[in-house]
Formats: sequence, structure tokens, C-alpha cells
Amino acid sequence: MDNEKAPANAIVMEFKEDPALTETMRLRVSSLQRSGQKRQDGERLLLPHEFVYRLDFNNQDLNFSRWYFSLTGHGRVTITGICQLWTPDLTNLMTRQLLEPIGTFWRNANDPEDVPLKWLEADMQEFGERIAELAKVRKVMYFLFAYKDGSDKGNLSCSVEFTPQQ
Repeated sequence: MDNEKAPANAIVMEFKEDPALTETMRLRVSSLQRSGQKRQDGERLLLPHEFVYRLDFNNQDLNFSRWYFSLTGHGRVTITGICQLWTPDLTNLMTRQLLEPIGTFWRNANDPEDVPLKWLEADMQEFGERIAELAKVRKVMYFLFAYKDGSDKGNLSCSVEFTPQQ
């Protein structure tokens, strides 16, 4: 969240939107609506303000260092990690596969543009550590980004810094 320079051995990973997976999950919602069916028990459907992002891990032995995020304007962004590995048939997302805690940062509508973003520091620290932990067994990890209260994906920059384990 700060402007410090990353250490020389740091790995800064930017979250990449996965439009194909987002669209597939949206098709699931529209398919259920068209057919009049209900979601499966425990299934988590993608909401209109949510998008799927991913991190690809080339190095899997990582320690979490810090977050880098900026949001122009105001609004709230939440990031929820998904512990699920997506299978080729894109199995449905189940609520039990969502990680706690979620990452949240925001700027209130009446805050001046130069006021730093607010964030839940302890949750963001734990969330970053959970990502590093899951990277040990995953080459790819998926996330739900939810844009609320006026935030928009075009106004967001978000990455996470790790250092390789020694």
C-alpha cells in the first residue's frame, strides 16, 4: 500500500483479469435464470459487479511482503480468494471454496482524492500470507474482485509483492 521501492529480489505480481472465466460464470447465472432453475445448494453465483482475476505463480516458494493498490475516485473493492482449482469443465463455484479473510480497501465519496485509501491492515496481511501459503501447491490461483460504491475496474491497480524463500 506504500510507495517504497521493492527489494531487489522481490516478485511483484499484478492480478490479471480472466474475462473468459468471468463470462463462463455469467453464463451459468443466465442459464439458471432462463431455465427457472435454482442454484445448487452451497453454490456461489457471480454477481454483476464481480469479476474473476488470477495470479500465475512461476515461483511457488514465496513469503508475502506487501500489497500495492491504487484506486482513482471513490468506492470499495473487495478481493476474495478461491481455493478451488478450476477443472476443464469449469465446475461450479461453491461457497466453501472461498477464503477468509477477504481483502477490502476503499475511499469514501466525501474523501478528497489525495487522501490515502483505507484498508483493513490485519486482514490484508493475513490474506497475503494465505496467498503465499497456497502458492506452494498451486501454479494458478483465482480471485473474485467486487467493485462497489462507485469503484470500477478501470480505476484500479492492484498487485502483491512476495520475496522468494531462502
